[in-house]
Amino acid sequence: MLRMLSWRLCALVPSIVLLSFVVFLALHLIPGDPAVAYLSASQLPITEEAIERVTIELGLDRTVWEQYASWVSSALMMDFGTSYMTGEPVIEEFLFYFPATVELSFWAFLIVILAVIGLGSASAYYRKTWVDYSSRLFSIVGASLPSFWLGFLLLYVFSMTLGIFPSGNRGTVAHYVLPVLTLAIPYIAIYSRLFRTSLLEVEKLPWMSHARARGCRRKRSWLKFQLRHGVLALLPVLGIVMGYLLAGTFIVENIFSWPGVGRYMMNAIVQRDYPVIQFYILVIACLFLLINLIVDLLQAWLDPRQRHQKGGVKHV
Repeated sequence: MLRMLSWRLCALVPSIVLLSFVVFLALHLIPGDPAVAYLSASQLPITEEAIERVTIELGLDRTVWEQYASWVSSALMMDFGTSYMTGEPVIEEFLFYFPATVELSFWAFLIVILAVIGLGSASAYYRKTWVDYSSRLFSIVGASLPSFWLGFLLLYVFSMTLGIFPSGNRGTVAHYVLPVLTLAIPYIAIYSRLFRTSLLEVEKLPWMSHARARGCRRKRSWLKFQLRHGVLALLPVLGIVMGYLLAGTFIVENIFSWPGVGRYMMNAIVQRDYPVIQFYILVIACLFLLINLIVDLLQAWLDPRQRHQKGGVKHV
């Protein structure tokens, strides 16, 4: 386990370095002059003198390698630049909005876990019944709906038409219902069927037949063996889902006026606030890497067989 942790941590460093360069280079390849974007976002007059002055201030007159080296050295000191829109440090503004995004993603992730396990288990246990067919119908419909369309549909039905839930902002528990459901439903629809398949595959294993032959009742074997192994197979997917939820709030936060990082990022894109965009992409990508590392370690801890594959390391 320690060997696996050491190997993955060592592999994480070059991944982050390469990722930071790709993000930095990609933003520099975007058409447009960052100096003009800075003046526009700051609501300053755009003149030749102003563009030249800002170009020098931002270090845009240097080569890409020099700019990248300067940005990395500043990033190591936790200085990721200042926002063009507000003039405030990017990391401070990000940390101001990030808790709202994490909170929204956490509740959506919790709903996804409970619903996937519950719906997938019921569908597998009562397979080829109305429960299974209803679950399949929900999965087809839920997986087919784009998140932005689902958000507008829930907003129209439950807020504008029925008036049950508020249309936006963050406050009471009622404000969480629609955005959380918008985030969770597509993942519930997709992964409940995957969990059902995992459970049915476990039921076909030889040792399950042996347990039933020795008189172990189906309900007991289901709770003691099948659910545990089914969740273990689902674990890597749930880790990826958490990353997608953090990044997927981008659309949902704008639909429901949720004061999180996604909405902040949308404003940054409109204003072409490059430091904010760059930092957001880098953080989300690093979160994916970190979540993947945690899932690998957790899976190895729950399933000792993972620790003995490929010299103690297994890629998922």
